[in-house]
Amino acid sequence: MGIFQIKLKELKSKLDEARGNLEAAQRQYDYNKAAEIQYGEIPSLESAIEQMEMEVRENYEGGTFPPMGCRSHLSPNKDEYGNYKWYGRFNQGVVSINLPQIGILAKGDMDKFWRIFDERLELCKEALLVRHNLLKGTKSDVSPIHWQHGAIARLEKGEVIDRLLEGGYSTVSLGYVGLCELSYTMLGVSHTTPEGEKFALEVMNHMRAKCDEWKKETGLGFGLYGTPAENLIYRFCRLDKQRFGEIPNVTDREFLTNSHHVPVWHEIGIFEKLEVEAPFCKYPTGGCITYVELDTTFIKNTKAIEQVIDYAFKELDIPYLAINFPIDACLDCGYQGEFNDACPECGSTDIQQLRRVTGYLTGNYKTAFNKGKQAEVEARVKHS
Repeated sequence: MGIFQIKLKELKSKLDEARGNLEAAQRQYDYNKAAEIQYGEIPSLESAIEQMEMEVRENYEGGTFPPMGCRSHLSPNKDEYGNYKWYGRFNQGVVSINLPQIGILAKGDMDKFWRIFDERLELCKEALLVRHNLLKGTKSDVSPIHWQHGAIARLEKGEVIDRLLEGGYSTVSLGYVGLCELSYTMLGVSHTTPEGEKFALEVMNHMRAKCDEWKKETGLGFGLYGTPAENLIYRFCRLDKQRFGEIPNVTDREFLTNSHHVPVWHEIGIFEKLEVEAPFCKYPTGGCITYVELDTTFIKNTKAIEQVIDYAFKELDIPYLAINFPIDACLDCGYQGEFNDACPECGSTDIQQLRRVTGYLTGNYKTAFNKGKQAEVEARVKHS
């Protein structure tokens, strides 16, 4: 569950508590306290909840719901009664486009870039339709808990799932990797610069428009998706390095930048990072994530964390935010902080490391992920 949903849930819990306290005060004939709750605390909480729910970005038509896993969202869909349905739906699959490779091939020629880009987008569409067509004819018996017992649907035994694949009930996602490196290949600058941002937003808008076009053409729930790319940022970079050699700020590391993020090695402040990524967040109907990387000194500074959250949601309309803290612990002496291979207090190597590597918390990222993702985690700078 994202921070937005956690905060909303907390407000609703406080509202329930306030209503209970109101009833208790009335039973005890404590009318002063009852008045404070009824005309002060409750309206304030109701207003805060209403404001948060209104701030859900336009892509979701005012719907409030948690994302799946680390960032995935489902495009709006209504049931037979005209009510929005968010739960019990699913995604048919993701195909992600390697943006930097298109820039490498275009060699700074914008006409060539847009031509190759459209060719690759059509290839992605074709791959997604292959996946969709392969799912047709699947019987509910393959996974009764999903298709028959209500996790996704309540189909009859032997019934095919085809009707759940159509009409936008389930989504079909176009992912993207390396928007930052694409900007370097075409313009020689990052997408964090004014020139790079303008070009990068045009790219985002084009991908979103293609998804909308495919959705209208096929009736399927196509959506743009900020791919987590746990493996792809390494695979795409490795393949392009083998093919094109080492290109500065593009293939000179072990990884590409995830989706539209500010590159992890880029020295940037907390609020500036949020400001840079916010304009890109309105395009992915299939979900995206924005995060800030903080050091351990922030863990107990709840006021500062609250300011970050409020700025992201209230001022920038960022849909999903993660705040990363390193949480390392020595299993011998109990020391907690941030360290790498050994405990700084006792020297023990029997340590536990907890990191938000992608959208979720991970134990030892050095064994859970490939070397490209490990290198990406180790290259992350702290935002301040």
